[in-house]
Amino acid sequence: MKLLFAKKEIEVRFSEVDSMGIVWHGTYAKYFEDAREEFGKKYDLGYLKIFGEGFYAPLVELDFKYKQPLIYGDFAIVEAIYKPVSAAKICFNYNIYSLKDNSIIAKGSSVQVFLDKEYKLIWNNPKFYNDWKQKNNIEV
Repeated sequence: MKLLFAKKEIEVRFSEVDSMGIVWHGTYAKYFEDAREEFGKKYDLGYLKIFGEGFYAPLVELDFKYKQPLIYGDFAIVEAIYKPVSAAKICFNYNIYSLKDNSIIAKGSSVQVFLDKEYKLIWNNPKFYNDWKQKNNIEV
């Protein structure tokens, strides 16, 4: 099975830092989201695709491990790596690297589940998701 991932370059903006000039911890959720959106574009698994198939995919878990700070003006790479699971979930691991020295800034993970249009939890993989997994050589 091949590794599915996407990368997004970010520049730390003034609106993303706290009074100490370092990235506010809540901003990392946005950075992970940016990488998930890149993944969706690259592999045709974006939110509009999921919605068009009749589902929502809300986050139910989000985890961060901070290694060192990003500061205003820094550049970094956010990487979203798809983590295959058999359950009806979309799971990712994340890495954020400094663009200047490739050092690790943060790591994390997320879990999304499927809801139908009436906001009911879907326990089995939707057909379109199984088809997507097969297309990308992921065991279903």
